[in-house]
Amino acid sequence: MKWVHRLLTVSALIALAASFAVAQSAPQQTTAVPVTNGIAPAVTQPAYLTPIAGYQGVLVETVDGQKIAEQVPENRFNPASAVKLATALVALQSFGPDHRFLTAVWATGPIDKATGTLNGDLVITGRDPSFRYENAVMVARELNEKGIRSVTGNLIVAPAFTLNFDASAARSGAVFRDTLDSSRRPAAALRAWLNERTLVGDKQSLSTISSVAIAGEIQVNSAPPGAISLLTHRSSKLVDVLKALLCYSNNFMAERIGDTLGGPDGVVYALANRLQINTSEISLASTSGLGVNRVTPRTMMRILRALRLELAKYKLTLADILPVAGVDPGTLQERYTDALERGSVIAKTGTLIRTDGGASALVGQMKTRSGRVVLFVIMNQGGNVSRFRQNQDQIVAAIQNSMGGPAPFEYHPVAFSLRLAGHDYEAAKARGEVEPR
Repeated sequence: MKWVHRLLTVSALIALAASFAVAQSAPQQTTAVPVTNGIAPAVTQPAYLTPIAGYQGVLVETVDGQKIAEQVPENRFNPASAVKLATALVALQSFGPDHRFLTAVWATGPIDKATGTLNGDLVITGRDPSFRYENAVMVARELNEKGIRSVTGNLIVAPAFTLNFDASAARSGAVFRDTLDSSRRPAAALRAWLNERTLVGDKQSLSTISSVAIAGEIQVNSAPPGAISLLTHRSSKLVDVLKALLCYSNNFMAERIGDTLGGPDGVVYALANRLQINTSEISLASTSGLGVNRVTPRTMMRILRALRLELAKYKLTLADILPVAGVDPGTLQERYTDALERGSVIAKTGTLIRTDGGASALVGQMKTRSGRVVLFVIMNQGGNVSRFRQNQDQIVAAIQNSMGGPAPFEYHPVAFSLRLAGHDYEAAKARGEVEPR
């Protein structure tokens, strides 16, 4: 392994970016530095900033591929939740942005429409990662439209069925049963339903109370032979599910979608084949970013570029699936909030407080007043996550300021309940499903 690598200070980054803005090319600086485990030390801070400990990789380029700055782009770092960019890319390539996850409802007996009774079991199958309270209430409404208001038998839920990001099919089944029944429906479920229907302007659904009472017990099993299909519930479009997933960095949804892609190995295989990525530059233990994953800044930049191109095929942009800093709720809601900075960064964060001694990443694009869009990958590990984030923000600000300052991307945010209604960030964070801000 080579022991001489490029090392950039924040001051050097400012100089490189300023030089690029004038000459349209960035001079390279090399410094002999000691390397631990193949990773160069983090950038040295200017005297007026607090020094940070740890290791850092940086790659900053214009959209047309001109390099602005780099620091050991060939070294492997833990990207934490930035892994979700790879998962999102392979999902879009495999299914397309309009893909919807299906949840099927079945019956094992006849329906007595005179009494509104299903004389048999109610069966639910599917693996929609975004299925929540409001979806369950909608199923109750759809069953009422089929003439069903009560079930004499059991509720059978498939082993892969989940509700409210709970991996337990049994617990999900219990919440689903209670949510179907208006007499047992949790207040949170009612709020989620009312909020979503109000936002989409569906007054008809709010004019009646949907309810299905189930007399039997909850069983976890596959659909019995001979079960009759009653209805199929469709999720939001994949692009909208990804927007919620990436804004809130929801690990559960990322893992569930990753499962449909063949897990971590399936994602790496797809990247290697579709992007011609060298597998020595990426190894994944999860599709959410939890655990010990490894990606080089160079490979992460290729993933980011491929994601932009894949979205462009459908006349979409990164803003359609990633958080816009200072605008969208979630992990970037409280970063880049200055009036001049707000909306000028679209990126995916990564945070692991304990793994690898602390890992943090910021991967995305920034806009400058010069009109340039700049792509960047910044990865840190082996130190204080809060200081890593401050350093990442300083690097982004330095580059933007060298090109006339930040400028907002054109972006028209929508009410997030339309994307994935009722997502409770704080509750999910407490369950460990999202990274801390």
